[in-house]
Amino acid sequence: MMNMKKLIVGIALSVGVSTLTATALAADTIKVGVLHSLSGTMAISETTLKDTVLMMIEEQNKKGGLLGKQLEAVVVDPASNWPLFAEKTSELLTQDKVDVIFGCWTSVSRKSVLPVIEKENGLLFYPVQYEGEESSKNVFYTGAAPNQQAIPAVDYLMNDLGVKRWVLAGTDYVYPRTTNKILEAYLKAKGVAAEDIMINYTPFGHSDWQSIVSEVKKFGSTGKKAAVVSTINGDANVPFYKELANQGISAEDTPVVAFSVGEEELSGIDTAPLVGHLAAWNYFQSVESDANEAFIAQWKAFTKNPKRVTNDPMEATYIGFNMWSKAVEKAGTTDVDAVEQAMIGITAPNLTGGMAVMNKNHHLSKPVLIGEIQDDGQFEVVWETDGLVPGDAWSDFLPGSKDIISDWTAPIKCGNYNTLTKSCSGQNYE
Repeated sequence: MMNMKKLIVGIALSVGVSTLTATALAADTIKVGVLHSLSGTMAISETTLKDTVLMMIEEQNKKGGLLGKQLEAVVVDPASNWPLFAEKTSELLTQDKVDVIFGCWTSVSRKSVLPVIEKENGLLFYPVQYEGEESSKNVFYTGAAPNQQAIPAVDYLMNDLGVKRWVLAGTDYVYPRTTNKILEAYLKAKGVAAEDIMINYTPFGHSDWQSIVSEVKKFGSTGKKAAVVSTINGDANVPFYKELANQGISAEDTPVVAFSVGEEELSGIDTAPLVGHLAAWNYFQSVESDANEAFIAQWKAFTKNPKRVTNDPMEATYIGFNMWSKAVEKAGTTDVDAVEQAMIGITAPNLTGGMAVMNKNHHLSKPVLIGEIQDDGQFEVVWETDGLVPGDAWSDFLPGSKDIISDWTAPIKCGNYNTLTKSCSGQNYE
């Protein structure tokens, strides 16, 4: 009987020690959540960003980690399912206890995540161009705001190519609809008549483009030069461009400028229908700089694939990760509130040869580039801004937004501060 008691006590002590050891080991790592779709319609774009974060973690661990601890990736697959993004975010924050999350691509996925990450006081780095009209204490937006992509692209088409008629074509969700609302207001402010603007939306994964492209062709055959401004997202782009070619719509006649087509989307597909069309980003793989050359080499070595390409959201992930690492070291902790304040004003190299700056509205200052698609799936830069453009969280072209600013520094500390009423109408610091 006594031996049995000793055995039970011994087992209990062993289990207790094992639990304490596991807890201690967990506390010895800094957990990094990776929230990108690895299946579904957005996997074509997001899987690469998951790999980018893993590469950055590996590199940081080789340098000794952060604060004397190694970084540990916690990868989940929200599967291009927008409500699932919220569920996975909750799991990452409440169960896995991650210190930061790098993730999302579409704005609808980010909007799904936003209330969860604010409620749990998590930290999200969002690396893709978006529609603006948002600034959260818990989110750093390292992709382009509309004034860093959409507006300059329209200016280029208008001023350099003489475009007079505008097709605003997008996938039917918040990013294209809000971006096109901004662009429509901007075009009308520039004197473009309503009848010279055509707006069209299609669902995710749309594949039957024949009738829509036929309408585009008719719209562009009036004698005025037309262009397509595309916020079509994910794998719907492949049949879209094929149908343009099928119906004889060339880049010379009706150029398409895309905001969601980069090197990754072009890899592995027939680029012949896309040659000559355009994309607006803040980075292209073809940019010549020492930093970019090193990044491309690192990426190919990490993936063990010399054919793998780089793209703009990868650069945004690279910048965001390096800024977060610097902010953690600066703050001496992974505590979200401390890191959030340490992030403001921090700088990190971009891949175009300059320095990215994190502004007090949680948006970066970035260069803007227009690239022309080449037959090898790369882009030739045909236009770029003279310097960095600070990201604007709230559009100057929407009536409800032009008087709002975002400033997460004292004394304002608010994401949507009305400069006329001197009041904050949303999330702020207590």
